[in-house]
Amino acid sequence: MDRSRAYDVVGVIDRHAGLAASVARQRGYRRYAQADRLSDVAWLDEVDAVTIAAAPTSHAGLIEQAVALGKHVLTEKPFTMTLGEGRRVVRAAAARDLRLAVVHNFQFARSTKRLLADLEAGRLGKLTAINAVQLGNPRRRLPAWYDDLPFGLFYDESPHLLYLLRRLGGDLELTRSLVTRHRDGRHTPGQIDAYFRCPHGIAATLRCNFDSPISEWHVMAFGERGLGIVDVFRDIYLFLPNDGRHDTLRVLRTSLSATAQHWWQHIVSGLPHLGGRLFYGNEDVFARFAAAIAGDSDALAPIGPDSALGVLQLQHAIMARAEEALAE
Repeated sequence: MDRSRAYDVVGVIDRHAGLAASVARQRGYRRYAQADRLSDVAWLDEVDAVTIAAAPTSHAGLIEQAVALGKHVLTEKPFTMTLGEGRRVVRAAAARDLRLAVVHNFQFARSTKRLLADLEAGRLGKLTAINAVQLGNPRRRLPAWYDDLPFGLFYDESPHLLYLLRRLGGDLELTRSLVTRHRDGRHTPGQIDAYFRCPHGIAATLRCNFDSPISEWHVMAFGERGLGIVDVFRDIYLFLPNDGRHDTLRVLRTSLSATAQHWWQHIVSGLPHLGGRLFYGNEDVFARFAAAIAGDSDALAPIGPDSALGVLQLQHAIMARAEEALAE
């Protein structure tokens, strides 16, 4: 937002003592407030829009407060805690003709855009399947509240992979969900798998392992002519052509191609990362939000209410099916 000409960041709000003031000093913002409710912030009449990056349990209430004050809202994922909350805040924003959006950012990352371009150009050929794989190391830096959510970290992080699957495969119809409880008894499962049908007979799967020794997120698009792989964390895209007979030369070609693409894009994405300019598509999210406020109704489509509710519905369907599987 600070880098965008579309925004003038007025101030920052947090409920913890001294945090908003500290951030305001660091960033040079002219306003700050320590508050639990937006109505308690005296300077909020100076702003047109509010962004929400609080814990997920606070999202619905903060959205409702912002809408009641006539503010456009961009919230972090997961959208809300229940489908009822999600539908309620969408109706409230629509009733006041306010823009409501969710941070579904990785669909605009450089790597994902390259995959989408290859699909549109026919480089992968006819799409046959889509897989999303999440490996999560429980020792990595995580928010303090994550295991208080339903299915813990799954609820917080699965929106990213679900909206990527939806972007590639269209509307997803859940067919099956399986879950293995975490060995430490956490709300976060050890592993959860979800299987979907997509239009045109394409199969899609989501596999999340939350007890992994490494953390990796990958999305793979399988085509008749080749395989496209998005390495989400590193913002790297690999295209590997069909290896046909899988003989020695073709296997070597795949190895050399994958290695060369991987290390070259470490440089392409690594330099912006070191310079604090690797935003993983967030620049597109904020540009679209600003454009929608300015009157471009099409800008909001991939991050608007339909996207937010579509992903939220999938999350709850997966959890409901998984609970049924555990009860059998």
